[in-house]
Amino acid sequence: IVSFIKLCFACELDAIYEYMMWILIICVHSKSEPWHFLFQISKKDFEGFKNLFHRFLQVKGPSVKWDKIHKPPEDLIHPYDKIKAQALPDSVAASLNKLVVVKLNGGLGTSMGCKGPKSVISVRNENTFLDLTVHQIEHLNKTFNVDVPLVLMNSFNTDEDTKKILQKYTHHRVHIHTFNQSRYPRINKESLLPVAKDLGMHGDHADAWYPPGHGDIYASFYNSGLLDQLIAAGKEYIFVSNIDNLGATVDLFILNHLMTQPKDKRCEFIMEVTDKTRADVKGGTLIQYDDKLRLLEIAQVPKAHVDEFKSVTKFKIFNTNNLWISLAAIKRLHEQNTMDMEIIVNPKTLDGGLNVIQLETAVGAAIKAFDNALGVNVPRSRFLPVKTSSDLLLVMSNLYSLDAGSLTMSKKREFPSTPHVKLGSSFTKVHDFLMRFESIPDMLELDHLTVSGDVTFGKNVSLKGTVIIIANHGDRIDIPAGAVLENKIVSGNLRILDH
Repeated sequence: IVSFIKLCFACELDAIYEYMMWILIICVHSKSEPWHFLFQISKKDFEGFKNLFHRFLQVKGPSVKWDKIHKPPEDLIHPYDKIKAQALPDSVAASLNKLVVVKLNGGLGTSMGCKGPKSVISVRNENTFLDLTVHQIEHLNKTFNVDVPLVLMNSFNTDEDTKKILQKYTHHRVHIHTFNQSRYPRINKESLLPVAKDLGMHGDHADAWYPPGHGDIYASFYNSGLLDQLIAAGKEYIFVSNIDNLGATVDLFILNHLMTQPKDKRCEFIMEVTDKTRADVKGGTLIQYDDKLRLLEIAQVPKAHVDEFKSVTKFKIFNTNNLWISLAAIKRLHEQNTMDMEIIVNPKTLDGGLNVIQLETAVGAAIKAFDNALGVNVPRSRFLPVKTSSDLLLVMSNLYSLDAGSLTMSKKREFPSTPHVKLGSSFTKVHDFLMRFESIPDMLELDHLTVSGDVTFGKNVSLKGTVIIIANHGDRIDIPAGAVLENKIVSGNLRILDH
């Protein structure tokens, strides 16, 4: 089989036939999985992987020519302040009834030391990401007497656990739907063959498969039948965001702006962007390319221009991955097969040391395929991702107030910028992080916090200005209860012992 496939590659034949043959043959010869397992893997997944892999083989050279990149015209990037200045009409409820909220829920909490879906990590007052999302939408539905459903795009990693958890929301005023991302095989970097030996997903086979990035939302949403179901129910737009972005709430002003565009210029896609800081230099940005708005990711940038891409003067905005997309347009483009998203080649090293690649796409990359696409330059408050324990400390602190599932910057903070927080490796896992704080410090007047080494915090600690705490190897620092640290550097060894 391997020799046959390599021969096909050498002859530059279409990858479709060999990959279908490979999948079917390993299924027939698999001793660890029953025959019916074949039917648990969607035929559409096979089709999607074939197409993606075939495009990967055809790509030669960079996907963009640098001299064709231009700054987006001002009339295509709308300032949020101007949008918010427009009064909301009485028909806002009618607009909400045409909306669906979609959360990307395919990720695990492993990077923060947690098992299961990341969406079930507690982030504020024992509320998980999923709890906060449900509370937000339920509040909308009750306030405006509307029916905004929640849709979760799960992966094979999160689907089973998520469905169990969803039972607790049965009596909430939110209709919740789920669908699954595709499941594709990882590819050996050297041979370009799938690493899977059969279709199993447990034990030694767990690392052989992956969900192919959030750009898979269009095909998976369509294939699930849920897209047609929602269109039939009168829904027109989806608001898509990462479930760990706590700033990504339904914004009535953006929704109204979307719904009130001229009929001959009906907007099919809005991407929320925000001003780039030096912490965001790797984030994708919107550009004008071949007279279309286009998302430019750092992976697409030629090496000679990477520093230019990271510049906050030339590329001043970046993609928050908060997107408003027409359901009818998704259906049309998918059926026409015209949603040509750039392939992201993501290299990985498996536990056994095998180097593999996985082919992915990004949901925002499809913007170029939609008619009358726009960017909206939103406040930084709409981009509040929790990727690390440093982010978790911010959202758990008194910097933010929680109301109906939404976090807003406390009015007691005198300036709107978020402090820069960098916690060391001792805080990486959520369990370890929580053990090191008897209570979350007062951070209302904090500008910068760096903590490294074996450090713990007592109750009612207050941090102000710039605070740096460094415990060297073998040392430990216990910040005592009630301590006020303002513009301080703490180092060495400071222990508080029980007696």
